[in-house]
Formats: sequence, C-alpha cells, structure tokens
Amino acid sequence: MFGLQSFILVVDVISVVVIPLHALPPCPPQVVHKLTQMIGKNVKLYDMVLQFLRTLFLRTRNVHYCTLRAELLMSLHDLDVSEICSVDPCHKFTWCLDACIREKYVDAKRARELQGFLDGVKKGQEQVLGDLSMILCDPFAINTLALSTMRSLQELITQESLPRDNHELHLLLRMLSLGLGAWDMIDSQVFKEPKLDAELITKFLPLLMSLVVDDYTFNVEHKLPTEEKVPVTYPNTLPDVFTKFLLENRIACEIGLYYLLHITKQRNKNSLLRLLPAIKETYNDTGFTDIFLHLFTSNLTLLSEEFGSEEFCGHIFEGFFLVSLTKKENIHRHVLRLLLHLHHKVAPTKLESLQKALEPTKTVSWGW
Repeated sequence: MFGLQSFILVVDVISVVVIPLHALPPCPPQVVHKLTQMIGKNVKLYDMVLQFLRTLFLRTRNVHYCTLRAELLMSLHDLDVSEICSVDPCHKFTWCLDACIREKYVDAKRARELQGFLDGVKKGQEQVLGDLSMILCDPFAINTLALSTMRSLQELITQESLPRDNHELHLLLRMLSLGLGAWDMIDSQVFKEPKLDAELITKFLPLLMSLVVDDYTFNVEHKLPTEEKVPVTYPNTLPDVFTKFLLENRIACEIGLYYLLHITKQRNKNSLLRLLPAIKETYNDTGFTDIFLHLFTSNLTLLSEEFGSEEFCGHIFEGFFLVSLTKKENIHRHVLRLLLHLHHKVAPTKLESLQKALEPTKTVSWGW
C-alpha cells in the first residue's frame, strides 16, 4: 500500500532534492544515489518524485532538475530496477540519449533510434512529449545535440551540401527545439512538438556555414608562400540577419553560442572578436546564463597570452562583460573567476581599472 510511510519518504525526497540543487548545481551524485535508495522499486513513489521534479522545474526554471530527471532514470536502469524502467515510457529514449551524451556525439545509428522513439509517440499519449522534452532540456543533452549540430555543419561544408538536404541535421534541430521548449510545453500543458522555423534551415545555418568558410579561407591564404599571398583583411562584421536570428530564434541562438564556444576553444581570436558583439543581445539573454558563461570563461583561459594586449582586453571586458553588468548580477562572478586565472597576464593598469569597475556597490548582491 502507498500510505503514510511512503508519503513521509516523499517529503524526505523533497528535502534531498531542493536544497542541493540550488546550492550545488548540477545535481551531485549523492542526491541521485539517495533518491534511488528511497524509491527502491516503488512505482508510485517514483511517479510522485517525477511530478515534484516537474513542479520544481516550472517554479525555478532550473534546468538541473531536468538533469536529475534523466540521471534518476539511468541510475535505476544501472541497478536493473525493471519494475520502474519497464513502465517509464521514456526509458529506452533516455538510455539511447545517455549513450550519446557519454560520447558527446549523436551518430547516424543512434539518430535513427531516437527518431523512432519520437515518431512512436501514439495519439492519446502525447503527454510523454513533456517528459521527453524535459530529458532533452538537460544541459548535458543540449551540449551533445549542439556539438553534433556543429559537427554536422562542418561535414556539410566538406561535402559542399546544404542543411536542408541533411535528415540527421533536421533530427538534431528537432530535438534541440523540444529540449529548449521544455518549460513552455510543461507550463502550457500543450504537448505538441514545436514547428521548426524553415528560415532556420534555409537562412541561418547557411550563414553560419559561410562564417566557417571565411575562417578556412583566411587560414589557407595565410599559409600560402609569401610570393603567392594576396593582402587579405579578415571580415569584422556580421550580417544583420544573423544577429537578428540570435535575438529572436532560441535554436539559432543556442547554435550560435556553441559556435562561439567552438572558435574560442580553437583559439581563433579573429572569429571570436567578430562574433562577440552579437552575443550581447541574445534570445532571452541566453548569452548571460551561468551555463554558457562558465564554458565561455573556461575557454577564454586558453587565449591567456592574448590578454597581455590592451586592445584584446578592451574587446573582452569593456566591449562585452562590463557593458552587460547591469543585465545580470552573475556576470560579476564569472569575470572575477576569469581574472583569478588570468590576472598575471593582464597589464597592471588594465587590471586596476577592472578592479574599480567590478567593485560592488551597496545595492549589489552577488548571491554567494
């Protein structure tokens, strides 16, 4: 019977889930382990925990509850708790996606499997899409889908093909759309896949591919022998339509941000400085979320030698971070973290001016 004892367990579950996820995101392994132990093989208790996770996700918009939703199911899978796994309609989809996350890539075979699960949602069972979207909203899933999208675009450039002709790319965009729209779907209780904007495929992605080609062309011309070189200036502006996509289309914004992470990790200074101004205005300020800023500042440390240049520091700090300080309080924390790693590379006068700019005011609370 699902009585008082189980209800007390659920209350314990809430205390286990709520505090650690706000204090230490993403979800610590001990939270998953303790939840798994509490649930055991009790299907009703598992369903109640899932409902709590949906509610907490709606109230807080904290995507790490989506991570916990997926990791809890995978923990039960690893323990071979068939009583629960066999009745969770998301089990096989999550299992397949988890394998992709571990490899940070969605290959052709798994793409077909994932598509089969999505296409297999039957009429009258559309509510499953809410759980699937929540699982796809897990930052680790979004990371895998975005990285796979970037890899797919690079392959299309090599093959001289267009995005509209690639079915696997369409599936990646479809899953990105589901994941990024998870909160809206669960909040509205309208369990229907959002329709992809055709211009995302016919305009934005080709534009992004053209930026990649610009990089390839510039690098090749610089490697030519001196006598064959033609003076080339790296383009320093972006098409207005590209910037508009970053501001108005959440999928384009996510892909654009991952492209920025990609070029920063490659230490591509020219492309970074070209794209960075466009990131100041993104869909729902996605460019200033903790998840993106953590990855971005980590990748910036790979360009440590460039921070000795006043001009480069000006683009990064005054041109991007400092002008956006009033938008989000968390930017202070990420800039300080970046300076903690790079302060010895920054010129003393520049470092002093940055310290003054980052001094807290009486009205600022960083939430530490």
